[in-house]
Amino acid sequence: MKKYIFILCLFLASCAPGPNTAPVTATTSNLPTATTAVAPTATLTPTISPSQNPVISTATSVPCDPHTADYCITNGHFILRRPIQPPANDSVDVTYRYASTANGTRDPHHGVEIGKDFGTPVQAAAEGVIIFAGPDKVAIYSPWSNFYGNMIVIRHADDLFTLYAHLSEIEVEVGKAVQVGEKIGEVGQTGAATGSHLHFEVRRGEVENYFSTVNPELWLAPSQTEYGAVALTILDEAGLLQRAKLTLQHYSDVNEILEEYYLDTYDPHMLVDAENAALSDLPAGRYRITLIQNGHLYERWVEVQSGKLTQVVITVK
Repeated sequence: MKKYIFILCLFLASCAPGPNTAPVTATTSNLPTATTAVAPTATLTPTISPSQNPVISTATSVPCDPHTADYCITNGHFILRRPIQPPANDSVDVTYRYASTANGTRDPHHGVEIGKDFGTPVQAAAEGVIIFAGPDKVAIYSPWSNFYGNMIVIRHADDLFTLYAHLSEIEVEVGKAVQVGEKIGEVGQTGAATGSHLHFEVRRGEVENYFSTVNPELWLAPSQTEYGAVALTILDEAGLLQRAKLTLQHYSDVNEILEEYYLDTYDPHMLVDAENAALSDLPAGRYRITLIQNGHLYERWVEVQSGKLTQVVITVK
């Protein structure tokens, strides 16, 4: 069965565009040590056919650099537990992912949406201390008042923060220490929300900076043990490529396409980290990544491993 990720016009939690942010050049200074590497091949390969069935190399102890290898597999930083747990819907809503704009109809999204049912328990994604709990009557965490509605902010170790918005109920107070999985509130639709859902953000450093967010899909543990994630860095001569559409195809051992995923790079206002596209909850296996830029086809064969992060850097002309 094919799964299509369309950037649909669904307004779940409006965000405001920030000031223009110039693209930054990705560096390798903060890349974790990899467990798997593949020797680099040419990036522009319009003649390669999926029937060639590329062979995935075995793990090596040599540090991996995704700028020179086809891909690198790392442990990532999946340190957060999903704030909504089964039997409720714990998956990220694919219609309005992090840094997406619903096909240009909405402002760049600073978080992800999880869960839909009103009153669903919301749990702490990690242990920490409550630093905000209540309605956002004063614009502190966004440029607008009553944007997040009833919200909770938790400070975790190493200047990491999680934000839970549009809640119908808040069950914690400022200063309270919470444990991972502890109930802190319930799903609602307060603030600038259409329909009930949890708006979830991860911020690093200056928690009150609206642009200090990172992609929650690269911090939340996969929803199933056999799933992994991919972080993509698409570069051109100026740095992070501002506009690109990518296709990820999951192949079986007999070279059949099992699933197909479509993904846009982050909105240019959100190019604040090393990657500019990411996708989580991908079944472990072999994937073909393709994009067309300036009339050229670029492709890359990669592997996704259970509970791991596959890092891919593609440079286009």
